[in-house]
Amino acid sequence: MKQFFLFATICTTFFSSTFSQKNLVEKLGYPKNSKLLILHADDAGVSHSVNSATIAAFEKHAISSSSIMVPCPWFAEIAAYAKLHPQMDWGIHLTLTAEWKNYKWDGVLPADKISSLLDTTGYFYSSVEELLKHAKPQEVEAELRAQIERALLFGIKITHLDSHMGALYASPQLLKIYQQIGAAYGLPVFQTTLLPMALDTNNIVLDAVAMAQKMMTANEWPAYYDGIIQQLKPGLNEIIIHLAFDNDEMKAVTTEHPDYGAAWRQNDFNYATSEALKALLKKNNIQLVSWGDVQKTMKGSF
Repeated sequence: MKQFFLFATICTTFFSSTFSQKNLVEKLGYPKNSKLLILHADDAGVSHSVNSATIAAFEKHAISSSSIMVPCPWFAEIAAYAKLHPQMDWGIHLTLTAEWKNYKWDGVLPADKISSLLDTTGYFYSSVEELLKHAKPQEVEAELRAQIERALLFGIKITHLDSHMGALYASPQLLKIYQQIGAAYGLPVFQTTLLPMALDTNNIVLDAVAMAQKMMTANEWPAYYDGIIQQLKPGLNEIIIHLAFDNDEMKAVTTEHPDYGAAWRQNDFNYATSEALKALLKKNNIQLVSWGDVQKTMKGSF
């Protein structure tokens, strides 16, 4: 778990890749010193509120990527939209935990096939620590593949993989499974240099990543993200945001959990869809790109 908390801490600022990606920006069709940004929204499928905000942000051309949590109750809604809008960037937010107090989910596979991933109530564990104590690697792999297969069955054009709550970065064994599944499906995987002993240098490593880690006032929100934007350096960067509307549904989902809660997600939505952000990106010569763009640079992608 030490690595997981390190990941969470590092994401408050930036971390740089130690692996050479000299040609990636150029492969994406830009001059080598270009500042490229994937503005990515996590957690599609969690709730109707998250889905609605994610769709609205895409349609406003405010975000360039999102990822979907297949086991969640509102998966079918976002899957139907994704099928009709394959030009948008849809990853799979591989999910092995269910963190909310009164809003839970289990796996895609039957419980008897993934018993080590489920708590005594039959849902995924609420924390990565609990998951690591119990999870059997073969059941992890089976469930992750089942989530991808269900997404494909629903007609989603998948562009990449990433990990809910950083669970798959929490141990070298899980990271290896994650990378191998990405390779098997010809999909780029979101990854950092936290676990170099398991890192496959043939995969794409982001040059810098940022994600808010603490609740702020609504007035502080723009300044926090503006600072990140202004510090972006040339290369492939990602900012991870969490979108939803601050309504009764989302308040109930995130009860007693202000971090990444309803107000937090409304603040992220307001910033991401603002004209001020568009102006700031233009002023700093930052180009939005997607994981779908990255996928096209990979050999053997489908």
